[in-house]
Amino acid sequence: MPVIIVGGGVGGLSLALALAQRGVVSTVLEQAPALTPVGAGLQLGPNAVRVLEAWGLAEPLRDHAQAPLRAEVKDAANGRLLIANRLGSDAEARWGAPYLVLARSALQAMLLAAVQASGAVDLRFGQGLVSARSEPDRAVAVLDRGAEVEGEVLFGCDGLRSRVRGVVDQPKSPRYTGQTAWRGLARMGPGSAPLVEVWTGPGRHFVRYPISHGLMNMVAVVEAQGGAPGEGQSESWTLEGQGAELMAAFIDWPEPVRATIAAVTNPWRSALFDRAPLGRWTRGRISLLGDAAHPMLPFLAQGAAMAIEDAEVAARLLCDSDPRAALCAYESLRKPRTTKVQAWSSRNARLFHLPSLVSAGLFAAAGGVDRLRGVDPEARFDWLYGWTP
Repeated sequence: MPVIIVGGGVGGLSLALALAQRGVVSTVLEQAPALTPVGAGLQLGPNAVRVLEAWGLAEPLRDHAQAPLRAEVKDAANGRLLIANRLGSDAEARWGAPYLVLARSALQAMLLAAVQASGAVDLRFGQGLVSARSEPDRAVAVLDRGAEVEGEVLFGCDGLRSRVRGVVDQPKSPRYTGQTAWRGLARMGPGSAPLVEVWTGPGRHFVRYPISHGLMNMVAVVEAQGGAPGEGQSESWTLEGQGAELMAAFIDWPEPVRATIAAVTNPWRSALFDRAPLGRWTRGRISLLGDAAHPMLPFLAQGAAMAIEDAEVAARLLCDSDPRAALCAYESLRKPRTTKVQAWSSRNARLFHLPSLVSAGLFAAAGGVDRLRGVDPEARFDWLYGWTP
């Protein structure tokens, strides 16, 4: 029987491709009538790029992704450089693969093309899931029209609001962080510096990086007042916001920040929620992958990367073990790592919004500790970017 994959986003397509590379067939059930571009840009650390290249995607990555030279964090109050991490050729030399930035739609398109070319994936659109169940010899997906799909195992790759998650565990209610995130694409013209730039300040921070010639990705996060999302906010990346409201939040920030915001035509906004790690990912022949298993805040830029890592590990184990044993091993291998990434993401949410003197002191202290230990600042990321399956 095939592996059932619920969800055709980055996580679901990654798992389908990783299985197809090993001759394992899968059925992907996607509730949307067609795959459409969602989101703006994303960052892929060497840990994820290494896996994508092993799946045969090195050439499309070269065609559609950019390799920034550095990641720079600056104080928005005075423009002071707080810390810079070398990327570009240094990242490839240290971690064995480049650090890349690209449009989320480009990654989705290259995964979809590879899945369709494999001949091992039955991709079904308009298939809304109602429930799923694990039986001794199979997993079953129950669809919204009453049809059932059987498989060897079932993976919930259905994102932040996963239906499969409720079959496996009962998570705690998400906690509103008090933050609103804005995303958008800005036409800046040619010649944009190949950098990931972060400006930090009290209650706000701003990120930008070029994802193609003349096209800049923007992420801006603002702390809101009150204990609940404001009117017109939801946890959705398809909700349009008002550029004037975004500009007002950063009107006194450096010119590059204001120029980027001014060049964004249709920003999207989302209320950000934090979630505690799940107690379990697996029940019988059903497991979770990507945001369904470990939703995290975007402040370490590892959401897509963790789904790609999950897919590679799950595919390897399913080829080598009894299905139930494979799912248990998958959870035991992946859960400690993704829990650590979740914790670092939450920590960065606080660090980026501290008063200038405090954040400058913390960044300087981190660099000083590195120098005292006689190691490069990039060594702090060896555990993250140096991962291999």
